[in-house]
Amino acid sequence: MPIADLLASVLDGAPLSIRAYDGSEVVNPEAKATVVVNSRDAVRRFMTAPNDLGLGRAYVTGALDVEGDLLEAMRAVGPIDLRFDPKLLPELMRLTGVDGLKPLPHPPEEVVLHGRRHTRERDAAAIAHHYDVSNDFYRLLLGPTRTYSCALWADPTVGLDAAQEAKHELICQKLGLRPGMRLLDVGCGWGSMAIHAAQHHGVDVVGVTVSSRQVEAGQQRVREAGLEGRVDIRFQDYRDITDGPFDAISSIGMFEHVGRQRLAEYFADLRDLLRPEGRLLNHGICRAARGGDARSPYLPKTRRRRTFIDRFVFPDGELHEFGTVVSAIHQQDFEVRHTETLREHYALTLQAWLANLEANWDRAVELVGLGRARVWRLYIAASAVGFESARLQVHQLLAVKQDGGRSGFPLRPAY
Repeated sequence: MPIADLLASVLDGAPLSIRAYDGSEVVNPEAKATVVVNSRDAVRRFMTAPNDLGLGRAYVTGALDVEGDLLEAMRAVGPIDLRFDPKLLPELMRLTGVDGLKPLPHPPEEVVLHGRRHTRERDAAAIAHHYDVSNDFYRLLLGPTRTYSCALWADPTVGLDAAQEAKHELICQKLGLRPGMRLLDVGCGWGSMAIHAAQHHGVDVVGVTVSSRQVEAGQQRVREAGLEGRVDIRFQDYRDITDGPFDAISSIGMFEHVGRQRLAEYFADLRDLLRPEGRLLNHGICRAARGGDARSPYLPKTRRRRTFIDRFVFPDGELHEFGTVVSAIHQQDFEVRHTETLREHYALTLQAWLANLEANWDRAVELVGLGRARVWRLYIAASAVGFESARLQVHQLLAVKQDGGRSGFPLRPAY
């Protein structure tokens, strides 16, 4: 069977064209992208790690490529469980030779962490793999705000920078920040939220991250903004903070790294760092409530499998169903006061990041190498489609540490 026809059977009628190294081709007149199989290594990688991990390895190494609109290609394959029929194994073996089932060496961009999950040491290693890449690369990808989380779009035309500033302002309003307050920003990234809160709301901010590159850039941005003494960016695990209490806590895009087994500890630690009537804003990605989507890159521990996201992008990342998160925070004596879903906003944000990457592709490759640039291109496009299709969600959850039934909330908050 020609390679193109074989792949077409795996893709189950997806509106894609296919071209393969053996000269075979499947042309779909409705296709907006073409999958290009450049070598038999692509077939071998899929055989030895079916579904998104094998195809991801093939894409990162260049054995598999996509011509045309990558987002449309991801939309086409999104609903498909990419597993080959065992009946095709003899044909696959014929095409790849007797070594077809012998795994190829993993690409250098792939990581396998060791030790117990979600210890301080392993969490630091997971964060370093993803964030300690290149501050210049992240500036290129994220734009001037250097904000690596979902923006808030009034409409798709406002631009990424304005949308990120709007997100920061919304969080400040939800937290009720006022001059003289102390804010803790957990997983502060490159300091964008901390700087915004100090500049526009007069608060003193402690931002913590376990990425050394983020601390370096964040501290420099604080100095450039003239906020030394007002904003303190630290290399510190949130579990090691001892100088509370704080009036408010923001946790934006960090929650995905906590892990299911640490949920209770996470919310309890943040509760203990808050003063009575203090507010917590938890902004994080959740998975759809479908009993654990078999195609989701983040699954409960009992159903975990090797995935492209886990090996190449977010080692040990875990997403939870939103109801589980609400229950977990209630069990730690918080009262949830407001929730907001920003799913469509994240799809727009990811599309903007992908546009930045494509517009600066040569520079991105220069900064991080071709393989890692391809990792980011694939991960961002696939994630955008995940939010479009509602397989992935993002929620802002606002909670308060009650004080004998007193919440400190106005009857009708302005936000």
